[in-house]
Amino acid sequence: MKNIISIIVSLFLLVGCSDVLDKYPQDEITEASYWNSSKDLELYLNQFYTDFKVLPANWSLGIYGKDRNSDNLVGSTPNDILNGTRSVPSAGGGWSWGKIRSINYFLANADKVTTGLEADINHLKGEGQFFKAYYYFNMVMTFGDVPWIEKVLNVDSEELYGERNPRNVVVDKIIGCLDEAIALMKDQNKVEVGRIHKGIALLFKSRVCLYEGTWEKYHSGTVFGVNGSDGSRYLTLAVDASEKLVQSGYYQLYDKNKPTEDYWNLFNQLDHKNNKEVLLWQKCDVDLGTGHGALQYLNGDRAGGAGLTKSLVDAYLCTDGKPIALSSSYQGDDKIIDVVKNRDPRLSQTVWVPGQVRYDDVIFETPHIDGSGAVECTTGYQIRKGSTDDPTQQGPEVDQGKTAGIVFRYAEALLNLAEAKAELGTLTQGDLDKTINKLRDRAGLPDLTLNVGFTDPNWKFPSLSPIINEIRRERRVELALEGMRYADIMRWAAADELIEGKRPLGIKLIPGVSFPDPNFGKNEPVNDDKYLDYYKVLNPAGYGFVNTRDYLAPLPIDDLTLNTKLTQNPGWD
Repeated sequence: MKNIISIIVSLFLLVGCSDVLDKYPQDEITEASYWNSSKDLELYLNQFYTDFKVLPANWSLGIYGKDRNSDNLVGSTPNDILNGTRSVPSAGGGWSWGKIRSINYFLANADKVTTGLEADINHLKGEGQFFKAYYYFNMVMTFGDVPWIEKVLNVDSEELYGERNPRNVVVDKIIGCLDEAIALMKDQNKVEVGRIHKGIALLFKSRVCLYEGTWEKYHSGTVFGVNGSDGSRYLTLAVDASEKLVQSGYYQLYDKNKPTEDYWNLFNQLDHKNNKEVLLWQKCDVDLGTGHGALQYLNGDRAGGAGLTKSLVDAYLCTDGKPIALSSSYQGDDKIIDVVKNRDPRLSQTVWVPGQVRYDDVIFETPHIDGSGAVECTTGYQIRKGSTDDPTQQGPEVDQGKTAGIVFRYAEALLNLAEAKAELGTLTQGDLDKTINKLRDRAGLPDLTLNVGFTDPNWKFPSLSPIINEIRRERRVELALEGMRYADIMRWAAADELIEGKRPLGIKLIPGVSFPDPNFGKNEPVNDDKYLDYYKVLNPAGYGFVNTRDYLAPLPIDDLTLNTKLTQNPGWD
């Protein structure tokens, strides 16, 4: 079977695709004609796999551009959430229940299936539990407290007009779904390529529990906190889930003992069938019409109207294991080529550096800071991660990219385990050696020690322990441009340190020094220290994130009007 994400959903999968709780579906499959075999379960579930499409077939950076909602990437306009410019919508705004209703419909009918191997039927029921957890977790991250719905609702269902359940109550329900999924589903090597499996459920459980544990810890005492909870129970569950994944012995990092290439090559393969680091991936097949458009931006021709921030670039350690403020090997940042010298090799595998080969022996010379629209690089640090030097993987049309998209990978489990243990105060050197130091070994960096051994004057969180600062650094660097940074900032309650009032910067731009041409970039906005300052005119006061409001999204007015038991999130009244 082709990768499941490439499957076109059949017409009968329209069942229950309402976007609101109170819209009764008119196109439900008749139960007598369906819900007979395990194949029926599989085909019904296929509709949800399209939400794992990380590389779409259009003019898009896909997953590599998602960090525009964080301090990792600068888009051509300030992000509304970071800038505090969202408004309360009349309808929608993410308050959408169609997917959850469809999953509830599946779970209500799955027990009727009797034809097929019991193990296959159980596995597919587990997939249903996973997807319910997946969609509900997205709702919790967006809105906090949400109604927990156990069944398919009709127009006269009382639950349509119920209250929101507290976020921790919902998270407990999510964990219950994931525990059931873990119990029912098969291991990765026993399922068809492209389907959810036990390993993904364990990884996702560790993600959910780490998120809620740190949310409750760092939002404690605020309007977003959970009374009577410090998050430690969830952090313990995060440790348990990630340790099970590590102890399974099945997963390992993609490591060919080539520190200057391995990280980059991880993201430019055609498939990951034999890659023990990748738990789920998107196959992009041009012949099936499922190619993607990201390579049009990643391969150096265009920048996609985005650029890495100086803050992210500065986070990468030097090869001696020290930060740039403390390392004698740091060469400064007058030129991009100097920035990457003696630095963590993942940096030059993530950002384009003049002199690097693109494809067909074409050399990357300068970032597209003087371009416009989709060509423009906003910061001068142009995205290289996800690119390839193989011209056969990128066709002449926008939707002909062939590189596979990674949805879930094992590196996250290592980072989750280390962070959860550090937050609990139970981290040991042995824990570091089997988690963070595995990632550093692949990059050819010195090991991280429990006592860290230095005090970085540029730590983003000086009030926290050195080890937590370094684990957060490692997470930022390893998962850069994979769409995880926004969730990290939100759960750490870190917008005041990282976002509020900040204007993200780019490369140093000194005519005739940064690049040989003294006229290159001379019209670009720079700050007093000569760093490219893209938002200098667009957003002179910096991001307007409001700490008492913007950690959660507003509920739509129409829903608040229809259901008077719903309450608006803090700061949005």
